[in-house]
Amino acid sequence: MVPPRLQPGDEVRVISPSRSMAIIKEKQVEIARNRLEALGFHVTFGKHVHTHDEFFSTSIKERIEDLHDAFLDPNVKGVFTAIGGYNANQLLKYIDFDIIKNNPKVFIGYSDITALNLSIYQKTGLITYSGPHFSTFGMKHGLEYTMTSFIEAITNDAPYEIVPSEFWSDDPWYLDQEDRTFHEQKDYLILQEGRAEGTIIGGNLCTMNLLQGTEFMPSLKGSVLFIEDDDESHALTFDRDLQSLLHLPDAYDIQAIVIGRFQKDSQVTEEALRKIISSKRELSHIPIIANVNFGHVSPIATLPIGGKATIEAKQGSCFIQIEQS
Repeated sequence: MVPPRLQPGDEVRVISPSRSMAIIKEKQVEIARNRLEALGFHVTFGKHVHTHDEFFSTSIKERIEDLHDAFLDPNVKGVFTAIGGYNANQLLKYIDFDIIKNNPKVFIGYSDITALNLSIYQKTGLITYSGPHFSTFGMKHGLEYTMTSFIEAITNDAPYEIVPSEFWSDDPWYLDQEDRTFHEQKDYLILQEGRAEGTIIGGNLCTMNLLQGTEFMPSLKGSVLFIEDDDESHALTFDRDLQSLLHLPDAYDIQAIVIGRFQKDSQVTEEALRKIISSKRELSHIPIIANVNFGHVSPIATLPIGGKATIEAKQGSCFIQIEQS
């Protein structure tokens, strides 16, 4: 189920199902709002978007209320998460998935929001989007690639490619918008060659693994697995988290793996990635590409969870095409 495309004039609702928007600087909220309004969207906010407790989140009841209200409001056409965090999976048992299924609309976020992206797709069949938070649009510099991919994903039905950006950065831009370092983006890293097609499943790997063994975990059968992790991960944790996923009964039918670029502080080097992947005999027959533009570096592509991907990696050249229908 592909949600209706967003159009100029549409209302988009910002909610905080993980951490509170209270941690985002007021100036960044202003920039983000202005960016989305420049695209023609009308930005509104959930009732509890600024509420926070000692964990800079808020109660399950308040977060569920804002989520349900956003999907029930007929004027709202898109639901944007304010920011990620650690506890979105607290909400899963309390979500009325019939509300979402009967009121399909664009739902977008990444990182901890992976728990919601995957569970909504699993329980309703609605394609959700691993892509920028509302707070991401508050980035002053280097957002052009992110904006282009976002628009390609949520405003039209045409296939689009995930191509390497010209540069990348993992600066903590939210601390200092002007002191930024951008690195030249090379071609994506081919770890194993091949061609494959499949259903896009994935997001933040350690968050995805929280769903294992639950009713909220989508099948990996026939999937193209898109995975990334943040700077709290390193080579050893990435290795065991990936291995845990590969122990799932339907992991044998993963068609390809696409790995998002790691932040420098994770110390996951190209050499480490090659060793991790080469150690997994169950993956020896599928194409695997790394250093792709999604995850916790910028800029990032927007990926439809439940959409289709075609992957081709050979002779130093990569092709990643995305379709939603």
